[in-house]
Amino acid sequence: MRLALKTTFLGASALALAACSNQSSSGQDPQSDAADTADAVRADAELIPRELIFGNPTYSSVQISHDGSMVSYLAPVEGVMNIWVAPTDDIAAARPVTNDTGRGIRGYGWVAGMSRLVYIQDKGGDENFLLYGVDPMTGEETNYTPFENTRVRFIASDEDIPGKQIIGVNNRDPRWHDVYELDVETGELTLIYENTEDFGGFSFDNDLQLRFGQKSTSAGGSEYYRRTDEGWDLFMEVSPEDLYTTNLAGFSEDNATLYLIESTGRDTGALFAMNMESGEKTLIASDDRADIGGTWRDPDTGEPFVYAVTYEKTEYTALDTRGEDILSTLGDRFDGEISRASTTQDGSTWIVVNTESDQVPTYYLWDRNDNEFTRLFAVRPELEDKSLAAMTPEIIESRDGLALVSYLTLPPGADADGDGRPEKPLPMVLNVHGGPWARDFYGYNSTAQWLSNRGYAVLRVNFRGSTGFGKSFVNAGDLQWGLTMHDDLIDAVEWAVDEGVTTDETVAIMGGSYGGYATLAGLTFTPDRFACGVDIVGPSNLITLLDSIPPYWESFRRVLEMRVGDPNTEEGRAILEAASPLNSVDNISKPLLIGQGANDPRVKQAESDQIVSAMEEKGIPVTYVLFPDEGHGFARPENRLAFYGVAEGFLATCLGGRVEPIGDDFDGSSLTVPAGADFIDGLSEALEGFTPEERG
Repeated sequence: MRLALKTTFLGASALALAACSNQSSSGQDPQSDAADTADAVRADAELIPRELIFGNPTYSSVQISHDGSMVSYLAPVEGVMNIWVAPTDDIAAARPVTNDTGRGIRGYGWVAGMSRLVYIQDKGGDENFLLYGVDPMTGEETNYTPFENTRVRFIASDEDIPGKQIIGVNNRDPRWHDVYELDVETGELTLIYENTEDFGGFSFDNDLQLRFGQKSTSAGGSEYYRRTDEGWDLFMEVSPEDLYTTNLAGFSEDNATLYLIESTGRDTGALFAMNMESGEKTLIASDDRADIGGTWRDPDTGEPFVYAVTYEKTEYTALDTRGEDILSTLGDRFDGEISRASTTQDGSTWIVVNTESDQVPTYYLWDRNDNEFTRLFAVRPELEDKSLAAMTPEIIESRDGLALVSYLTLPPGADADGDGRPEKPLPMVLNVHGGPWARDFYGYNSTAQWLSNRGYAVLRVNFRGSTGFGKSFVNAGDLQWGLTMHDDLIDAVEWAVDEGVTTDETVAIMGGSYGGYATLAGLTFTPDRFACGVDIVGPSNLITLLDSIPPYWESFRRVLEMRVGDPNTEEGRAILEAASPLNSVDNISKPLLIGQGANDPRVKQAESDQIVSAMEEKGIPVTYVLFPDEGHGFARPENRLAFYGVAEGFLATCLGGRVEPIGDDFDGSSLTVPAGADFIDGLSEALEGFTPEERG
């Protein structure tokens, strides 16, 4: 059985960049043409405030305690995200149990088998996450890892062993995590394993015994070693081609069976069960289109009863009658996408998330004993009465025959006849995902909603190198940054033009991390293809990128060198140099906006600094927005609103979409503009008297 569940300064004509006056080779003015097409579909559309899209969600990360007595979630306290807790039978009595006043809490959870919460927090986006605990009854907080320049990693816990957390701590050597047992009651840390073997990851069984260590190989693959009384024995070798489609997936409750996702001898990652005594493997589930994505498992036995596959949308498949009953109940109750966010220890109560591409995610409490659903929260209730845009999956064929699973979002009202195409061509933003070893999904997407509400078509493409579609697809991206990976994006744009979604002259490219790199590549390697670009924390020089990776990525270094380019060889260095947008900066002829966090440990500030400097030296206009209290992306809502306010006006000038005035969107932000403020009409004036506010 399958079930698809799952101070105003920017006006519409302001923000003029010098390069935006460029006309297309046909002699048309792209901005004017785009404005005409956008006007045709947005006459009656409400302009949704950016605050409702990019500000703090009203509710998020809803979870239930192990015994079902309490529900927790993240919500603002004076504008900063904190943990709230309520009795399950009295949600209205919720109260905050943390008091963060800086960046806000983004990741937290219940301690397995206990009524206690833990969360992680870094400083200014440096990704040195420390582990904290809080008693939800008293609000007493504890810093379990009071170290400097340390990144804590969660490894394992088990609800039958309450109060014990297995964590990794890299304060001995920043490259490698040693393994500790944390007693959350006393705060005591006990060293379990000093990582002298340079393992990049560890696996524990349900008795919290260390069973496997994982390390990268010199070839770019992986090896799993099994811990014995004598030391470590090689358990499984994973070739480089199977790296992203093979991994261990946990044990049965009695530890007699190991579940794993594996692609050896096949293309997609399939779910297997391995008998730990005999080594015999049994195939449980597979799909020729995509990798097995996850399972729902019995709390008593650990055996999977439902598995998930995401190709265009997420589909759940039952493995037994219990799974069939659960999927049938959920399918009868909900339309759209369904996911399981949290469950009690005995599995009797679930937190379920229901969403659609044009509906904000909504949390429900499901009492499985009584089969009753209680609506808890919409993530952004202020958007529930707004006209949101629908997303449609599209399969786009690349020039060499690959199927690119993509998602097209059109402004509400643009597709009057419901055929998935606008009545008139629209200006379009190609929104490129990061990673690149990640993927885009169907469903509610904040960036797509923002852009479509402003009058743009939005296209998101799973180009080769994206994960989840089997090993052939992800491996097709090896050594292809700026080459066939970029060709896939260009092919998707050509598809959109051929389908009447947009025109040749009215396409922008935008993205973060790898998507930022793709933006820089688009404006340097294919300078005539895009009208403008927005780069968020994107690398400009692949050699300096690899030279400056954070120390805790050391186990991943060889994989990066194999898949991006090896700076230690003449051939690899040539690949990296050719694929680095910095080396083709002379080609940039279209407007570019760059956003960067000063504390980014992955794509360091130098990546943006150096391309901005090169453009300035050559007299090429560029606007550079820098946040001194951000890392790899913009976590603080004040900074998000400031950046997207500038980006909105930037895109409007190039493509002709709608603009919400900045208003007070700079308030509380740490925004600085080291270069190019004068290229945006009114920005310099708006910055006069503005004092950036920085919070750690």
